[in-house]
Amino acid sequence: MSEKPKVKFHFYEHLIYWPITVIVLFLALPILLFRLFRFLVQATGAPLKSVGNFVGFVFVVSVLAGGLILYQIFLPYDFTGETRSLMVDDDDRFSTIAANMRKCGIIRGEYLFRGVAVLTGIDKLIIPGRYDFTGKVSLYDVLMKIKRQDIAVVRSTIPEGSTIYRTASLLAGGLGIDSAAFVARVFDTAFTRGKYNAEGLEGYLFPDTYLFWYGIKIDGIINMMVTQFARKTDGLLDSLPPQIGSRKELLILASIIEAEAGLKEEMPLISSVYHNRLKEKMLLQADPTVIYAMGGVNRTLNYYDLKFDSPYNTYSYVGLPPGPINSPGLAAIKAALHPTESNFIYFVADGEGRHIFSRTLDEHNTAKMKVRVMKKTSRMN
Repeated sequence: MSEKPKVKFHFYEHLIYWPITVIVLFLALPILLFRLFRFLVQATGAPLKSVGNFVGFVFVVSVLAGGLILYQIFLPYDFTGETRSLMVDDDDRFSTIAANMRKCGIIRGEYLFRGVAVLTGIDKLIIPGRYDFTGKVSLYDVLMKIKRQDIAVVRSTIPEGSTIYRTASLLAGGLGIDSAAFVARVFDTAFTRGKYNAEGLEGYLFPDTYLFWYGIKIDGIINMMVTQFARKTDGLLDSLPPQIGSRKELLILASIIEAEAGLKEEMPLISSVYHNRLKEKMLLQADPTVIYAMGGVNRTLNYYDLKFDSPYNTYSYVGLPPGPINSPGLAAIKAALHPTESNFIYFVADGEGRHIFSRTLDEHNTAKMKVRVMKKTSRMN
């Protein structure tokens, strides 16, 4: 059987064929659209006349309904000049959230909002917090804000060396939480043992800058800060120095270093002094431990303060105190882990942010006398 010959078009025939085709379609398209429009009008007027009319009627209704829904989704409210807010709590049901949005005037149709959110899975993405709306806001904008989990946040910075009490005060100022309730929760041993396997959380609330959402509960704040501590120290505390028996002891020492050091560059050297004292079973004699024991006095300690009876007083009790005295930063923790090799046993602040380190008591007394003279000269000038 012989093959049929293939038809080949010459180049000039393409030049004629395509323009003619475009012209025919251009002329026929209005006619086709007019016939379609006339059919749809007839179908709408007599939907039950025939199957074709019924299909056309359903098509028209679907298009109109779809257009109305799209209009409701994309037509914005104008909130220019005002902000409308909605608080979402942990235990709020999505139907309650939708109802509250309608009451606040953020959305028009509660059921349309719920339907679109469920169909798109956005109802599963909503998180607790405060949602603020301003400017021109449509239902689509509301849904996208929920999808982005775009909640109002408060930036809170907890400085290195902050005690629980200072942390509570800072958080109360920024978030409006009850500082006394925060302190009580952090020192609630039943809670801290069960949740974090720790005897209180002094030292475990990592000092950092956090973005908390409005309405966050105290337990949520605590969990964020303890989680940040675990993240920042992950793998860091697996190997401890000879004089340190546990991670808790390492954290206690780091908190003392944090309180003593004015400069981060001096932390490893200050650490070496305490490591040397622990090795020789000497009193640590760290003023910040006495200040902590006395509730955070804001003055220079005197002779009688050093006699204050507390296991935190390292002038009276050998070794480390029972717990951290603040929340140390990463630099202090690393310094406690890796002290500088030295023979220093003493140090004294020079009054200008640094310290003078000594190997013997005589050297230390000389350094203290030097500092007194410097301070006296400075006051006279």
